[in-house]
Amino acid sequence: MPSAPSSASIPDAGTLFDRTAAIYDRTRRQLIPCFDAFYGAVPALVERAADAELAVLDLGAGTGLLAQQIAHAFPRARFLLVDVAEQMLEVARQRFASEPEGRFRFAIGDLVSFPLPPRQDVVISGLAIHHLDHPAKRDLFARVRDALVPGGVFINAEQVLAPTPDEEHANHERWHAEVQAAGIASSDLTAALERMQADRLATLDEQLAWLREAGFVDVRCAFESGRFAVYAGRRRSA
Repeated sequence: MPSAPSSASIPDAGTLFDRTAAIYDRTRRQLIPCFDAFYGAVPALVERAADAELAVLDLGAGTGLLAQQIAHAFPRARFLLVDVAEQMLEVARQRFASEPEGRFRFAIGDLVSFPLPPRQDVVISGLAIHHLDHPAKRDLFARVRDALVPGGVFINAEQVLAPTPDEEHANHERWHAEVQAAGIASSDLTAALERMQADRLATLDEQLAWLREAGFVDVRCAFESGRFAVYAGRRRSA
């Protein structure tokens, strides 16, 4: 197993993810053994007609993998993709280059200070919020709730911490064995382990509780497998 870098060597988040933008998509299926079920669980949680005109905000959008899931399911949805890593967003721009002009917009910003635009029908995030410390997660959940229209939905496809240290160790060992069995290159695994040094994981139960604390209703987990989970909550209808 390649050794992970020390915390002293970890760059800021933007630099860290800019370094791996070129390989990020290529390694997703290897690093997320449940890739199809994980990303595939998101569109159904929107619970709107396929032809609905939706304003969608993607926080920590990266290369646009999660936004692509919603875009395919809701062809009239319009998107703002926000990420701290400019090179990741450049990959997203290329991904959506053939889409109608104005359907996808992009903004550089971090999840702590970026001003969330109001009147969003859907706010999504994929494998990003776990980089925040716990108070910042709770603050972001409250700001997301305020950014949604009444009845709007927040969906987070996320890494979660197991309830006990023994379970967390077992999850990590199982994940490590699965990604190696998938044939990941040693250099790609090393890069993933470097990014993981920035993780600040919370348990699924903690995160669902924080959503309820922020005023979300219909809070639920739609998918869970090892360290990966997809959960959602709605802003109460007026």
